[in-house]
Amino acid sequence: MERRSVCARCAARMRWCQPPAWLVIALVVAMPLDAAELPPLTLDRLFATPSLTGVTPSRPLWSPDSRYVAFTWNDQGLPRRGLWIASRDGSGLRRLDTGAATSASVRDIAWAPDSTTITSLRGDGLWSTSIDNEHDIKLAVVGEGASDLSISPDGGKAAYLSGGDLWVYDFDSRNAIAATDVGIPRLSSLALGRYSRPEREIGPGIWGGPTYAWSPDGRTIAVHYVDRREMRKVPFPDYLAAETDPNEVRRGYPGDANELRTVGLLNVADRNLRLLELSDPAANQVVGFAWSPSGTLLLDVASDTAVDRWLYTVEPGDETPQQIWHSHRDSRIYTTFAAAWHPDGKQIVFLSDMGDRYSLYSIDATVPGGAPKLLTDPEYDVLGAPSMVAATDAIVFAANGVSPYERHVYRVSANGGNPQRITKRPGQHNAYSSPDGRHLAILHSDDRTPTELYVMEMDGDALRRVTISPPPQFSEREWARAKYVSFPSRIDDYTIHARILEPASLEAGRKYPVIFGPMYSNTVRNRWPGAYGLVQQLLVQKGYIVVQVDMRGSTGYGRRFREEFLVDFAGNDIADIVSAVSYIKTLPHVDPERLGIWGSSYGGTLTIYTLLKKPGLFRAGVAAAAAVDPYFFGTDDVAIVRRPDSHPAIFENAAARYAANLEDHLLLIHGMQDQVVPFKTAVVLAEALIREGKNFDFALAPGATHSWSREAPYARFLFGKLLDHFDRHLEPSASNEPDTLGLSAN
Repeated sequence: MERRSVCARCAARMRWCQPPAWLVIALVVAMPLDAAELPPLTLDRLFATPSLTGVTPSRPLWSPDSRYVAFTWNDQGLPRRGLWIASRDGSGLRRLDTGAATSASVRDIAWAPDSTTITSLRGDGLWSTSIDNEHDIKLAVVGEGASDLSISPDGGKAAYLSGGDLWVYDFDSRNAIAATDVGIPRLSSLALGRYSRPEREIGPGIWGGPTYAWSPDGRTIAVHYVDRREMRKVPFPDYLAAETDPNEVRRGYPGDANELRTVGLLNVADRNLRLLELSDPAANQVVGFAWSPSGTLLLDVASDTAVDRWLYTVEPGDETPQQIWHSHRDSRIYTTFAAAWHPDGKQIVFLSDMGDRYSLYSIDATVPGGAPKLLTDPEYDVLGAPSMVAATDAIVFAANGVSPYERHVYRVSANGGNPQRITKRPGQHNAYSSPDGRHLAILHSDDRTPTELYVMEMDGDALRRVTISPPPQFSEREWARAKYVSFPSRIDDYTIHARILEPASLEAGRKYPVIFGPMYSNTVRNRWPGAYGLVQQLLVQKGYIVVQVDMRGSTGYGRRFREEFLVDFAGNDIADIVSAVSYIKTLPHVDPERLGIWGSSYGGTLTIYTLLKKPGLFRAGVAAAAAVDPYFFGTDDVAIVRRPDSHPAIFENAAARYAANLEDHLLLIHGMQDQVVPFKTAVVLAEALIREGKNFDFALAPGATHSWSREAPYARFLFGKLLDHFDRHLEPSASNEPDTLGLSAN
């Protein structure tokens, strides 16, 4: 049975007018079930539909009049997202797309300027839905791949991307036309993520970036023009086809030619597209662009190596970018940049790492080469792009001012001053400011709570919950609470930080096995870690202690710690893992002989290199989607490894070089359609291990991509292999009661 829409009277209390039977039963029970009475938590249940953690509310968007917040969500834990709306005080929660479109998932949403109608991309159509439920109609067929919906400033047109081109729909004529003619279809016959994109398009770059933006008068659209035709063709064979399909994608390696990226100015009336002359568009990327109220275009550009960053402006009627500011640092490794116009339309507010931490600065756009002014506290990191609130002349931003494990919302005057912390609840907060600057929509999570939508007053203290995503079965269970610890590095003066999950009852005198993982940068955070969160909790309930470590390369600990990762992956970051192991072994309930490690992508890289460079440190490891040869990294990875001609030493560091060192129990996991880390690299490593006479396990998935953990069938299969691997070699049952979770057969 599906939940019904919520009536106004009931919405404030978050009670459903016609609740499903399971919810009625849950409400009748005065106390949660004892853990022993709960049905067994199995791997099958973790990846079943409906989701045990529910579906995360997404894309919160305030109405122009600041009365409502719209978002996409599914209250049943099912993949299909609907269009939902709530009032600014959190009341009146209801679903709007209740008509013929209930079988299609909502992807993008955009408000009309009068705040009465929401336009959305849903299924293969462009839809219009009134907030009073007077209509929910399909305006046009746009195709299943349409994305990036927006409404023109006057509300007369909608724009979206489809087939590599920008399309414009006119609400009066009810016609949709291709406003650009640049799209060239992709080579690949498979949808493989960011590396399998159109040969040429209006859209983001491989690594991301802007797509398009309307000018304030609606006459011009700035577009991101990307051309990949000069990039290398790399085969990704499709063995599931009737006959093996060679299947090529455009995918460069470090040192190869990258995609060409520039910005174009599209005249909406005559569809004339003029490309701006940007320096070295095959080696520099467009991080973002934005229009000032007067129609001046701001360009934020960075080199692929991250060492250079420029801010440009383009005045109305001109096509020559004028450099406003330039920053150069040879040690920089991340293009974590953002820029926006100051509410006065004359200054630029931008995120930069000029100091020890990421901070917000302002600079006068009318005086090229001027000195930036610091706006935020230099003792903590600003996390992500700022939100400019013109109505209150304020800047809203997120930062880790409380601790590196937390993300809170702050506000500061656009002219500087003392930033004010707004959120108080522990955890991670992603905030979306209302146009009037008086309210916030917040996506919040913590160690034991999946992401939910809240609203609050900018000057208030209370978060008001809007959504309840998980079913009662989630809250009935007692999930492990994380501990945060720090300890000294064994090789230098750094302090290393870790996150630890332990079984609920550590029995005196017993020693427990430990699993480090998933390994990755920036994992020591008080937030719900997605699908990995349930896997971690499952491991804890089976009798494992779970540890995550912020190795160097992680943010939140200063520039030096962050940038020592440059051309040193699988170097001192592994030394940080060694320091963490040394600390963990001092805990009285840890069995030092039963340690495991796992990770995916860079986490898989860490696992492989740790086992091969530090044999015996762990008894068992699982390396998923591991990048094991720098020569086959992507062109978007040059900021980390640079290029073979400039830094040859790092490219001699392939994992196969150390194959003879394997002593521990290794499981390799890899999707054969991994578009980020080619499957061939895992095969080359496997061949080297075989020739060295090493015993290891290899689990592959023919149709899985780099994001194998997001695809339920592959996640269920491969996580089953991971659990079995650790259970066989670390033996959690040796330190706990017999398995009561129903996992032994998985």
